[in-house]
Amino acid sequence: MERRPENTPMEESRLNAGGNTDKNATIIKVLSGVAVLLVLVLAYVLFSKSKLISELNEEKADLTEQFVALQQDYAQLSSDYEVINTQLDSSREEVNQLVERIQKISATDRAQIRKYQKELGTLRAIMRNYVHQIDSLNTLNHKLSAQAAAAKKEAAAAKKENAELKKSVEDLSGKVVVGATLRARNIKADAYNKNGKRVERATPAARILTTLSIAENSLAEKGPVRVYVVITDPDGNILTNAESRVCSTPDGDVQTSASREVDYQGDEVEISIYMNDIPKYEKGVYNVQVLTAQGSLGSVQFMLR
Repeated sequence: MERRPENTPMEESRLNAGGNTDKNATIIKVLSGVAVLLVLVLAYVLFSKSKLISELNEEKADLTEQFVALQQDYAQLSSDYEVINTQLDSSREEVNQLVERIQKISATDRAQIRKYQKELGTLRAIMRNYVHQIDSLNTLNHKLSAQAAAAKKEAAAAKKENAELKKSVEDLSGKVVVGATLRARNIKADAYNKNGKRVERATPAARILTTLSIAENSLAEKGPVRVYVVITDPDGNILTNAESRVCSTPDGDVQTSASREVDYQGDEVEISIYMNDIPKYEKGVYNVQVLTAQGSLGSVQFMLR
């Protein structure tokens, strides 16, 4: 059998060098592929982040624009009624502060953005309520003006008939103008904490205080008068406790939240009515209606943030 000649040391070295070169080339290709992949992944991440930031900036800009528009709407809204104008001034100030705050926050603070979006919806709802109240009062004033004009015309016609009828019409007109029904002024409602400090947030609120004045009226019946308040939470539920009563009015029975009896002798009297023992207050707009057994004396709203 013929023996195969062995490789020399130099030939072995060349063979080994060739094998190492192939391995190095393969490693370089693999590393190059990994590097390209990492670059692509990094580019995708940077692009996604940039796109997200751009979307958040657009969302903040849109929300800011809506607040500015609402700010302008509040600035243009006005009424002829002192109580509503006072409430409007408070709401305008709140909107102005929110516009300043939202301009300062970062667009990436999504929790704050969502919070301001919710407050925007609440302020819009409050504004719609203002518009509704102003329209209702204007409609009522027009109706009363028309009724007064009609009554004046009837009085003028009655004057031509006879002096006795004229006196009866004038007496009736005087009663219509002055009225024997109780009327309230300066109705106001606020939330207070357990320490008796006025608060604007729902979390520390422990009670609601309603204050008002029953106006002077010499024609009104004198004696004990129970004044009731009906407090409705943002969900439309009437707040009640163990001391809540039902008030019988000409329009039917009304479930009330709290009440207080005063001795009315025809002079103006101030009243404070507390609503206690409510375990928790929700955020939003509360409506407070004041009434007696004769009927409604008026209403007011306040908001807990």
